[in-house]
Amino acid sequence: MNATTATAVLVHGAWADPASWAGVAELLHSKHIETVTVSLPLLTLAGDVAAMDDVLERIPGRVVLVGHAYAGAVIAASQSPKVAALVYIAGLAPDEGETVAEVFNRYPHDEKAPALAPGEDGLFWLPAEAFATAFAQHATAQQQQVLAASQRPISPAAITVPVGRPLWKQVPSWYLVAQRDHMIPEKTQRFMAERMHAHTTALPVDHLPSVTAPALVAEMIADAVRHTA
Repeated sequence: MNATTATAVLVHGAWADPASWAGVAELLHSKHIETVTVSLPLLTLAGDVAAMDDVLERIPGRVVLVGHAYAGAVIAASQSPKVAALVYIAGLAPDEGETVAEVFNRYPHDEKAPALAPGEDGLFWLPAEAFATAFAQHATAQQQQVLAASQRPISPAAITVPVGRPLWKQVPSWYLVAQRDHMIPEKTQRFMAERMHAHTTALPVDHLPSVTAPALVAEMIADAVRHTA
């Protein structure tokens, strides 16, 4: 790894997994940017932060943390001194004292947003049909089927605990606003990006551009890495 280049650490959100970053990771590697993905348990926010920080301990040098959706709250809670910047891909960014659920519901969702309720196991699962209508409507039918089959549910405990002082108040941040997102309203995303004073780019992409527009996501991450060099 180039000593002047930070490692990009990619963190998935609810109903996704590390494989959702495959296309982005390949493109970053082609740009000679070291890339690592993180697997989250999605059971508690503290547990997810600990899982991510364990990965960061094994990475030499500085890192740029990249969070999709729920993972925005996770990356902002990192305790690692290695973090040089944060990148939000349609990410949720609660402020101190807020919960993920509160910021997720700050503005009304549109008619395509799926109804979410805990299942018999107490976890939030995304209805299979929502991958084609709201989560990744720009993906191919085959990609949507794979996403639905491999989804990771999230516990209510992960989204209902108030967060501490977020890291975006201390390090620079980048935000990709997904203008065709039916999971997190564009208005909510813009509110969070403006509150963070993030370097913001709005694009006509769905909720999962790491799969449906990986080149656009990789370029934003590369820009953050270049600025932290």
